[in-house]
Amino acid sequence: MTVQAHIVVSGMVQGVGYRYFVSHLARRFKLTGWVRNLPSGEVEVVVEGERGLIESFMKDLWTGNPSADVRNLTVDWRKYSGQYPGFDVTF
Repeated sequence: MTVQAHIVVSGMVQGVGYRYFVSHLARRFKLTGWVRNLPSGEVEVVVEGERGLIESFMKDLWTGNPSADVRNLTVDWRKYSGQYPGFDVTF
């Protein structure tokens, strides 16, 4: 099933290249959407694709970037929109 996930990642995830890690990972999983820093120090991700691929992507969000220290990850599953042609780092 194709879905959208709104993900918020907290911990030491800003200033360590985490957004670019997320972007590379999303492209590897062939997911679309975007990633950005939040003023709170968290990183926000909106991603679309097959639910199983997004679940695998989220597992890698926990451990994949050795410079980051992910402490929490929350996800809100949403209806697929199809509005993203690729995956972008936004500001």
